[in-house]
Amino acid sequence: MELQARKLQFIQEIIKLENEKILLKLEKLLRFEKNKQTENDLPPLDIHELEELIEMAENDDTNGRLIDAKKILKDIDKWQ
Repeated sequence: MELQARKLQFIQEIIKLENEKILLKLEKLLRFEKNKQTENDLPPLDIHELEELIEMAENDDTNGRLIDAKKILKDIDKWQ
């Protein structure tokens, strides 16, 4: 089966769904896979770019410009 036909069939199955938990899982999986693909598409950093990013991160830490990851995750959960 070609890709377009598979996508249409998948969409039809999603439309028939009555279980919200399954739909939520599919949404999360789609977001996860899209993010993973985006990460794979990023070009690798050279050593100077990496050192610059590390220096900026250390500067942010020293100057209190960090946000706790747990807080960010709680905020993201509210978006959904």
